[in-house]
Amino acid sequence: MFLNLETIPTFYKGYVKLVEHADVIQALRISGFRTMELIHSIPEEKSDYRYAEGKWSIREVLCHMLDAERIFSYRALRFARNDRTPLSGFDENAYAPYLNATGRSLAQIGDEMQHLRTTTVDLFQSFSEEMLKRKGTANNNELAVGAIGIIIAGHETHHCKVIRERYLSAG
Repeated sequence: MFLNLETIPTFYKGYVKLVEHADVIQALRISGFRTMELIHSIPEEKSDYRYAEGKWSIREVLCHMLDAERIFSYRALRFARNDRTPLSGFDENAYAPYLNATGRSLAQIGDEMQHLRTTTVDLFQSFSEEMLKRKGTANNNELAVGAIGIIIAGHETHHCKVIRERYLSAG
């Protein structure tokens, strides 16, 4: 599926630019693989590290990534099924206190991420070319189903980059 960057809402363009592969399935697989490599490289004792006061811990960032992937996948499913109901946005900062991040080890979060990515890939593989082109509205932005898959991969890549640069290189 060809992805026109001009059709991507401004908020998501930074994520999409981080994705190296234009094929949705390949983009999801590659970003998922790289995320798992990163998680396996993080020592458990570093999981609660915050690079600044008021910032999320590594575990909280990873749990945010899980929430976002689930929400974006839900949007993709709704739009692929031709549901025209506008969907609301979500406030990741309001979700953060309820992540239960400290109640889970990095290994548990990693396992959950791997399982989720498998089901996300399965979902996007189930979409026809026509479904990937369908659009819907979420958070007052029009999005194509295929673009949502690329956004998932880009959002994940963005947060992995932040973890590497701000959490692992500094602390």
